[in-house]
Amino acid sequence: MTRRLASLRRLGRSLRWVRVSLGAAALATAAGCSTTSIVLSVAGIATDTSVTWEIAKHIHAKMTEGDPVACFRLNSVERALATRCGSFSQGSLKVQDIGRNDLQSCELTLAARDPALWPVLPELLSKGAKPDRCSMAPLAALAHAHACPDFAGASPQVRRTLAWLAENDARSVQHDVVRLLSCPSARVAGLDRVLDTWLAAGALPKEGLGFGVLGALHPDHLQSPFARKLETLGHTAQASLVRYQGEQPPGFETALRLSHFDALQWWLNRAPQLANRVPSTQGSDAGWSPLARVLLPTFLADPAKQRDTLEFLIARGADPWKPMPGGAHRSVVSYARFLQSPHVALLDPPWVEPAAAPPKRMVAQAAEAAAAPELPAR
Repeated sequence: MTRRLASLRRLGRSLRWVRVSLGAAALATAAGCSTTSIVLSVAGIATDTSVTWEIAKHIHAKMTEGDPVACFRLNSVERALATRCGSFSQGSLKVQDIGRNDLQSCELTLAARDPALWPVLPELLSKGAKPDRCSMAPLAALAHAHACPDFAGASPQVRRTLAWLAENDARSVQHDVVRLLSCPSARVAGLDRVLDTWLAAGALPKEGLGFGVLGALHPDHLQSPFARKLETLGHTAQASLVRYQGEQPPGFETALRLSHFDALQWWLNRAPQLANRVPSTQGSDAGWSPLARVLLPTFLADPAKQRDTLEFLIARGADPWKPMPGGAHRSVVSYARFLQSPHVALLDPPWVEPAAAPPKRMVAQAAEAAAAPELPAR
């Protein structure tokens, strides 16, 4: 009975301590104190350390639930891939930490996807990280997240590592990675040579890839020797108008969004029907109208080129009066009116009565005068 009464007294003191500690924690939090210092401070209030310390630890766990793990508790790989823990120190990775960590994804995937973590890539590979252990090709993760990162700003060692990942992981051969390796920054850094390596190795057959290589190229690369060689090997623009898996938009849409007139002309020379209807590559069977897309204020990368782009398409066969795919609007003209576009007059210019034709007699006389031989001067 005596022991029971003693336990109840300790429990009462503990509960009073919890109320005091929670109140102190609230006041200290408002004052800007850290969670750990709060709990350690209020723990000193208690007199029964055997009970109250367990309560203190429980409160600390609840107050820090969801907080990131302290950097000093992370292993070398986890710490290198946590930008909050400071810049990466060369030589800091431990071989035993490769593949043995609590990361939510493969180390190579995480390091490749974030340009800020690229400096970690060479050491990861040299100490045993393997791309085939990743559920996704590391370069594909980068291509999904960034259409054209600053490759030129990376060190030569990092660029060589990125090229190695592309050339030694067959899963990298996909639409978004081709777009990545043919973008302006990649060409400046020399990474577009990977595409030539793939082509020479037979990794870019004209059938069976699941995407069209010409449609995957960046618009700037359509006039390159690489693109011309693809065409000589049987790759076509028409074959690139197919559905594919990827995050980056198809080639014609990218050229349209950039108002890249040379690339648009390349596409329309090979697939004139694109002026009025582009087949969907992401699920919708109806397709879409280029004129209608350009009318959207947020579609073009440079909205100041909206009128020039509309004029370019109309001059190459785009008909504003054709029914729009999907049937939401009878024509692009009606869609432009619905949007209250400033370019309605361009799509539907006011009718101007033609000038009266000259009398047939005057036309005949002019023709006779033009055909008569010139009389010699007296």
